[in-house]
Amino acid sequence: MPAPSWARTSRLSTGLRASRGSACPERGQRQSGRVEGGYHSGVRVLVPGAVLLLATIAVAAAPAQQPPIKDNRLFQSGIEITSVTATVTDHDGQLVTGLDREAFEVFEDGVRQDVTQFTRDRVPIGLGVLLDNSDSMFGRRIQDARAAVNRFLFELLEPVDEFFVMAFNHKPKPLTGWTRAQPDVQRALDGLKPNGGTAIYDTIVEALPMLDVRTKPRGALVVISDGADTASTVSLRELRSALLRTDGFVYAIAIDPPERQAINTRVNAQTLREITSETGGRTEVVQNTSELLDATTRIAEELNSQYVLGYSSPRGADGQYHSIRVRVAGTDYRVRARRGYVATPLARRRPSIE
Repeated sequence: MPAPSWARTSRLSTGLRASRGSACPERGQRQSGRVEGGYHSGVRVLVPGAVLLLATIAVAAAPAQQPPIKDNRLFQSGIEITSVTATVTDHDGQLVTGLDREAFEVFEDGVRQDVTQFTRDRVPIGLGVLLDNSDSMFGRRIQDARAAVNRFLFELLEPVDEFFVMAFNHKPKPLTGWTRAQPDVQRALDGLKPNGGTAIYDTIVEALPMLDVRTKPRGALVVISDGADTASTVSLRELRSALLRTDGFVYAIAIDPPERQAINTRVNAQTLREITSETGGRTEVVQNTSELLDATTRIAEELNSQYVLGYSSPRGADGQYHSIRVRVAGTDYRVRARRGYVATPLARRRPSIE
């Protein structure tokens, strides 16, 4: 579905780095999502309609006590907007919800920015599941993975969300386009026959253009794998470069059993952590596939509890890298999100590798 006119000039959504900060939050309160709308991940958001990881409304400078925005045109204004999706946790790692806009401080290239747009409502998401189908996933592992993916997509996500599924061994293989049709997903998953090597980096890069054509404000990928990358032609450095040019965040579930394995085949959880943390996501490590249900539940709960903030960047779409830091001042809360982004010109709509 093509994006509406207000969404076609959008500055690349940014994210944030873990940090600390202030406010008096309520934990465990989930806001219901009412935000809808088309999205195109260009990199400028010269609105009358800007979006990013959300949809849109807003006033270029909203009143200090303005409640969370519930208009179905989030972050709409007449200026360029940079949007940031943030996850906040306390010192025990528990999600912190219920914070107001005044609690957050956003810095770009070390300079504090005025947060002019904000919502703590759940914003619809377009999510891609990238499932390892290499030979090591044979038998019980692929069965558990099928069940976990099915439950994640159709029970833990919301009806307003959309998703696609891609399998990979030594090369990526799209199984569905953007959909919400359970029979299509079920047939695709049931048809998987594990074989071949593992090309995680290639698959993530292959999936990024799908995020650019989603119709939902937020975009994310969830990678499920039990092996090291043994077959990618894309390097780790090239993958990181591509991720700087997309507003999607990446989660990974690393299946790392305690049994002895060859070092070149064991899943590299540390590398996955480096990839996911840079985007504002994170990596879950489980010892066997029976734990996939719990891991996907935790990821879904995080997706349901994020904040989206917007500010007008002084830089514009200059093609340069800009660091981002977000904090909740005066507390020991940790804020996790993209650590930086490349302000890609509007014409460069898809992630590229340099």
